Amino acid sequence: MKLTMEHPNTGIIKKAPVGFSWTTFFFGCFPALFRGDMKWFFIQLLCAAVTGNASTLVFMFIYNKLYTKKLLEKGFKVKAVEGGTLELASQKLGINLPQF
Repeated sequence: MKLTMEHPNTGIIKKAPVGFSWTTFFFGCFPALFRGDMKWFFIQLLCAAVTGNASTLVFMFIYNKLYTKKLLEKGFKVKAVEGGTLELASQKLGINLPQF
């Protein structure tokens, strides 16, 4: 399932996957870098260096939720849901998702 989120003031559109992060599974901290999420990129990079990449086993389960929360904090709202409903996505994330 994937959320299409838009910022009401700027019109910027971002995609936010819901659930398990396959990209984090395969590429470690780099999905955060490619999404422009520098804070979580450096946190994951540091944790991976300290734990010998074992921390990736945790981040692959939580990173998509962290990224979605960051977008919500910046004012983004859900414009569309691919592969499900807004209610299901909200339930999976455990977050109230504002609709655009």
